[in-house]
Amino acid sequence: MDSSILIIVLSLSVLISYAFDLFSSRLRTPSVLLLLLLGLLTRQATNYFGVQLPFVNTILPTLGTLGLILIVLENGLDLELHGDKLGIIRRTLIASLLSVAGITFLLASVLYLLLNDSFYHCLIAALPFSIISSAVAIPSVSNLSFGQGEFVIYESAFAGIIGVLLFNFLLVSRDSVLSAIWFFARDTFIMALLSLICCFLLLYLIGRINHRIKFLPIISVLFLVYAIAEINHLSSLLLILIFGLFLNNTELFIRGQLSRILKNDLFEKELEQLKNLTAEGAFVVRTFFFLILGYAASPSELWDRDALIVSAIFVAVIIAWRWVTLRLTYQGPMNPLLWIAPRGLITVLLYLNIPESMRVIGIRDGIPILVVVLSLIVMMLGGLRQKTAIQEE
Repeated sequence: MDSSILIIVLSLSVLISYAFDLFSSRLRTPSVLLLLLLGLLTRQATNYFGVQLPFVNTILPTLGTLGLILIVLENGLDLELHGDKLGIIRRTLIASLLSVAGITFLLASVLYLLLNDSFYHCLIAALPFSIISSAVAIPSVSNLSFGQGEFVIYESAFAGIIGVLLFNFLLVSRDSVLSAIWFFARDTFIMALLSLICCFLLLYLIGRINHRIKFLPIISVLFLVYAIAEINHLSSLLLILIFGLFLNNTELFIRGQLSRILKNDLFEKELEQLKNLTAEGAFVVRTFFFLILGYAASPSELWDRDALIVSAIFVAVIIAWRWVTLRLTYQGPMNPLLWIAPRGLITVLLYLNIPESMRVIGIRDGIPILVVVLSLIVMMLGGLRQKTAIQEE
């Protein structure tokens, strides 16, 4: 492909995605859904003209991993651990734990009854579908009350982190649960300690680097440490989470003389710049991930009757269990909070990362994308219903 044409395609993709993001609140349609649709249409157009995009199956997991790192970092930079937030932190943490554990068990039971594979394999296959997508849910809170919006932000951030950690734990618990607990606890402790060392080092660098390019090298260091930890099967996302939480809550960790050494007068302004860079990076990666995901999807897999039925059952279970968790953890009106349970990048990425030997035999390949699409449609319809109810009052 000619380089000029490639630049045009990449630039148009970002601009179209930005337009989707701007108008999604007016159209009441999640931008992710529009990106998937655009990817599907692009696939049909390239097939018509006899053009094929190379390395799609290689690029998709890589983009997903980069997106996952940036989303977790963005979530960490959004979470405040102040005393007045303890109530919302406690409720959303319990809600996230209940959501991930409950939905994983229920969906695993559905798969076990339908396909009669081992329950362990069913648990691994079901877990990715239990994680609410913060990248989709958080932009949807603009039309919610402050209490509901804050609940969605904290809940989705915790759910993504808990879900990924639990997924990694399930993968290492194949032979023995007790040994898996030991290795997981040991690795978590090592990563927590390494994360704190990196946090102090990177915070020192933020305050001392005078070069106009400051944050890209720091984010690159995070990517590097993440990849090395991932190769050694450590809980690498802890590093990203702790770094984000550390920077956004430095007053809890950095005090007295240490504050004068590690922080400077411009720290708050620089932190805001890092948040903006992370958000824009996550936006770009998410754009190309869902475009390529839509492009890679096979229409025959999406129209498969069994895949549609199972996906509809999954979404029904997700909404039903969400009603239970909200009743137990949220005080206030549940509409439209009940319908904000979108699945997205983390769901697809974790599902793609299930080892071949642990996959459930007989499960349709189109189910992950269908669950993402159906959950987005449910969220969209729930938002429209709420808008109609408000207009009628």
